[in-house]
Amino acid sequence: MVTRQRVIFQGRVQGVGFRARTSLIASRYPITGWVRNEPDGTVMLEAQADEQSLENFLNELRRKTSGLVEREIHAHVRTEPQEHGFEIRRNIGV
Repeated sequence: MVTRQRVIFQGRVQGVGFRARTSLIASRYPITGWVRNEPDGTVMLEAQADEQSLENFLNELRRKTSGLVEREIHAHVRTEPQEHGFEIRRNIGV
């Protein structure tokens, strides 16, 4: 079953290549979605895939960003059936 999660990462996550690393890791999985910097210094991610692929992706992301993330806030959100690919989004004002 396809699921979608929104994750907000808090910590030292901007200016350290976090979004690029996230995109690279996503390219290894059948993941769709996006990642972007937020004005408050956090990074927001929305990722969609089957539950196992999503969990594997998030686990690898945690391993590759160890020491940068102090807290993750998770929420399940509505899936986007027409979405294709994974992208780094720019947030105006960041």
